[in-house]
Amino acid sequence: MTVKDCGGHKGCECERHRFYRKLCAALLALILLVLFVVLIVWLVLRPHKPRFYLQDLSVLCLNVTPPASSYLFTTMQATVAARNINERVGVYYDEVDVYAQYKDVAITVPTRLPVGYQGHGDQSVWSPYLQSMDSVQLPPQLAVALAQDETAGYVLIDIRVDGWVRWKVGSWISGHYHLRVNCPALLTVNEGKGSYGANTGGGTGYFRFQQAAACAVDV
Repeated sequence: MTVKDCGGHKGCECERHRFYRKLCAALLALILLVLFVVLIVWLVLRPHKPRFYLQDLSVLCLNVTPPASSYLFTTMQATVAARNINERVGVYYDEVDVYAQYKDVAITVPTRLPVGYQGHGDQSVWSPYLQSMDSVQLPPQLAVALAQDETAGYVLIDIRVDGWVRWKVGSWISGHYHLRVNCPALLTVNEGKGSYGANTGGGTGYFRFQQAAACAVDV
């Protein structure tokens, strides 16, 4: 009787390496298949970014008195609406802040919106109060520019929304995506007559929001 020689220890090592190579190749093929399926599903569903609208901006106080002081004191309430226009994709809103800007400089501290979920075609409306909290000091030239705009009768404020969203398709939930929203708001001061050089900060009806408008959205 003859005994077939399998190559001894070296032969077993070669068999083990071949098995590992086949296993790695199978795992790689499985990963590629899963990624391909996810890509196909993503392309078919293709989530659209939500649409945002600034419905109203009520300015209760906006006061800066250069050159004596460049500190800004302001309180305003923004009404922002968001609509999920997707038919099969839901949206989670996580850690979303709202704040106001003037010429790309924040003039209020961020106000955190409640965590929320939007189903297909749903709409959400938030009305956060935005305040300077006595902690906003403008650069001197910006304080002068704001005072001049108020005197001229028109002030352009940007309401910014910044946070993170996740997409939901069936039971699958994506990772976080950065949400950036910019809503320009044109305010008339004293019905466009301005403050005539006296920066009083206004009163009821002193600042008026002109027109609801769509916002620029980037995800």
